[in-house]
Amino acid sequence: MFNKSLNYDAVLYAALMVVAMWVGFFLQNLGWFSGCSGAIIPLSPYGLKGIFLSPFLHGSLEHIFGNSVPIFVLIFLLIQFYPFIAKKVFFLGWILTGLLVWLLPPIDIYTGQFTEVCIIGASGIVYVLAFFLFFSGVFRWNMKFLTVSMVVALYYGSLIWGVLPEELFSNLAEPSRISWQSHLSGAVIGIIMAFIFRKSGEQKVRFIWQFPNYYSEKDDKLWQEYKETHPDDFLELPQKKRDNIWEHLDEIRRNE
Repeated sequence: MFNKSLNYDAVLYAALMVVAMWVGFFLQNLGWFSGCSGAIIPLSPYGLKGIFLSPFLHGSLEHIFGNSVPIFVLIFLLIQFYPFIAKKVFFLGWILTGLLVWLLPPIDIYTGQFTEVCIIGASGIVYVLAFFLFFSGVFRWNMKFLTVSMVVALYYGSLIWGVLPEELFSNLAEPSRISWQSHLSGAVIGIIMAFIFRKSGEQKVRFIWQFPNYYSEKDDKLWQEYKETHPDDFLELPQKKRDNIWEHLDEIRRNE
């Protein structure tokens, strides 16, 4: 049963993204990307290519390990539960987050002065996917998608603190190397896309008899037949027994 429900494309594409990140990290350590080459440099034309390249570059083993697991898990969840919009969410989220990071002025939050920064890593994509998956379930109010939201909140709820500069929570001898700009941009884009795509694809199922003013001559006939064949059920019925009658009629409808 699990094999029938598992989307193998979700596993494949999640693994391919992680492999691509490690290939980029390997090439980076071979000297193919040095300094700010391939990084997002805010407001610099030279840094525009970082929108496409920076997710494949990382500053250390700890950095890439920290992004590899959530990237795999979140891409898997995206494709497994949102196959109808997964590509749009992933690629739009990637490009729009990178563009927003590039547009944010690199200002020191304490001095107000402009500083040159080079931003690399896939954390922006991590935040896009995490916030999309969480808020998509909330906006749709569908039990299946809400379950995915709860899983994301349980394992990645602490990501919320990453959208704020680390300097606000600790006294650092030097500026933080964590790109809160990428985190904030990814979170904003993820929430916006969750709202925009909230009516795309699978929606909460509503049966026709759940709509207001529903009437069916066939249902009415079934009801009359039931009352004629089960008169004892209508003698001061307890609530539980009345509920059982409606469940019985609903079952008849579904089986026809």
